[in-house]
Amino acid sequence: AGCRDVSAAEAAELRARLRAVRHTVLVLSGKGGVGKSTFSALLAHGLAADETKQVALLDIDICGPSIPKMMGLEGEQVHQSGSGWSPVYVEENLGVMSVGFLLSSPDDAVIWRGPKKNGLIKQFLRDVDWGEVDYLIVDTPPGTSDEHLSIMQYLSATHIDGAVIITTPQEVSLQDVRKEINFCRKVKLPIIGVVENMSSFVCPKCKNESQIFPPTTGGAEKMCQNLNVSLLGKVPLDPQIGKSCDRGQSFLAEAPESPATLSYRNIIQRIQEYCEQHHLQEEKIM
Repeated sequence: AGCRDVSAAEAAELRARLRAVRHTVLVLSGKGGVGKSTFSALLAHGLAADETKQVALLDIDICGPSIPKMMGLEGEQVHQSGSGWSPVYVEENLGVMSVGFLLSSPDDAVIWRGPKKNGLIKQFLRDVDWGEVDYLIVDTPPGTSDEHLSIMQYLSATHIDGAVIITTPQEVSLQDVRKEINFCRKVKLPIIGVVENMSSFVCPKCKNESQIFPPTTGGAEKMCQNLNVSLLGKVPLDPQIGKSCDRGQSFLAEAPESPATLSYRNIIQRIQEYCEQHHLQEEKIM
């Protein structure tokens, strides 16, 4: 895909490290600011609500790592052990790794060229001791950049279940999501489906529904029909989502009755079902 091939030795190292990862899901978006990291964080929380499942959240948004803040882990450091870097744990069954843990301050700017970013992504996959993991969620930067090609290339040594693509309803956002869908098809990355964030807003006082981002071209629903991809669901705007993220708390736990929480739970269930189905198909092939 236009980038250096992984050597056989590197592929073997990556395979050895990631052998115990059952499912890998990439979270993508065409644009910044559409709620991709929020979705990654809540997907991890939602999956980890089942205590029998081990969940890992890897943040490869190197220039804008917001996962430490959203997971309540700001200021945490990465520790090294004999078996590699240890993830930072939110719960016993939810581990997180981010470039944010390697910066001396959350305000530090990361000014790196491609090769250094690629090197760090490889290190995260090869040197982090994830242990036995049911779900590895990868939060990526917006767009289709170096980081996406690198993660695809390094994970091709193992397997990826697919990508979840996040958008908002307006055409300006959908335009970039179409590029993202084409990128996935070019690099043969399965698309689990699309999530439309900020789809509408219900006023808590008068209960009137408003379209904050009007879907002038039919929103994600029309785009998914046209491009033959699944629409996993629409998440309404809830101001509590931003508040919970800023406090490093799980919105799903803080607002269990919110329509947005119900929507998230349905979407997470659909992703789980897709992954289980994908796993069964792979076992049949093998």
